[in-house]
Amino acid sequence: MDILNALVAFANFVLVPGTAYGAQLALGALGVTLIYGILRFSNFAHGDTMAFGTMFTVLITAAMKSVGISFGPLPTALLALPFAILCTMALVLATDRVVYRFYRKVKAAPVMLVIVSMGVMFVMNGAVRMFVGTDDRRFADGERFIITARDFKTMTGLSEGLAIRTTQVITVVAAIIVVAALFWFLNRTRTGKSMRAYADNEDLALLSGINPERVVTITWLIVAALATVAGTLYGLDKSFKPFIYMQLLLPIFASAIVGGLGSPLGAIAGGFVIAFSEVTLTYAFKKVLTYLVPESWAPDGLVQLLSTDYKFAVSFAILIIVLLFKPTGLFKGKSV
Repeated sequence: MDILNALVAFANFVLVPGTAYGAQLALGALGVTLIYGILRFSNFAHGDTMAFGTMFTVLITAAMKSVGISFGPLPTALLALPFAILCTMALVLATDRVVYRFYRKVKAAPVMLVIVSMGVMFVMNGAVRMFVGTDDRRFADGERFIITARDFKTMTGLSEGLAIRTTQVITVVAAIIVVAALFWFLNRTRTGKSMRAYADNEDLALLSGINPERVVTITWLIVAALATVAGTLYGLDKSFKPFIYMQLLLPIFASAIVGGLGSPLGAIAGGFVIAFSEVTLTYAFKKVLTYLVPESWAPDGLVQLLSTDYKFAVSFAILIIVLLFKPTGLFKGKSV
């Protein structure tokens, strides 16, 4: 039995990638839960808003690299990210003015806004693919690894190596900074408190003198920033392919619903629940078990519950279970 090597193998293929993926889903779910909690509809265009934001980052990064601008050992995309956020903010504000504002004025039912957001989703998805094509784009440069498997083996003397990519560390650090800034804004600033009041009781907030259009504008700006950061971090960690962000909509919504729609804290918790569920249930445990059991007991098969092709099916199954038995989620958000 070799417990240390088993732990390192588990960390290398489950804990580290699961943590990075969970941070990405949490940021995406925060955008969904803010729209649901404040604007009161499920924004099915959120995944493609992430795609648009990431597309802006990819294009600006390419422009920076073409004139010799880089960020040393860190990805140049981090320099491009603020400009991409501004572009995405302009996009979502224009979409709100052209599309969503009319339905707010006529006080359309939430289901109507959901259908409208689906239309926006298809338009955005087609536009992204028209601008940048459908191929995978890898735009991460700089140092690839914080620590390589070979270096880890040399330092520890273990036979199993642990590799930590730069993009994984950047994802976790950026997520912590963004979440801390968002919670500070919502809890400490006057605008944030106005947004929370509007989400709790719209009529009472209007009687208190809160400007609803200002709340809506600030909400869209925050959602645009969250979508761009989440999409860029996912693209840096994996790769940028426009259609994958539409597929990400399922685990992102599952994260928001598992945590409790309308609850920012729940969105974060739900992101990690979904991420670790997907990664753990689709991981082949053969290597870990080989270290833990005697050689004669070593499994012949992969010891994999589900193929990685069914990763999103895990999110779907969890989503259905939560909707059936606890529709308010872990943190008692608004029921679906």
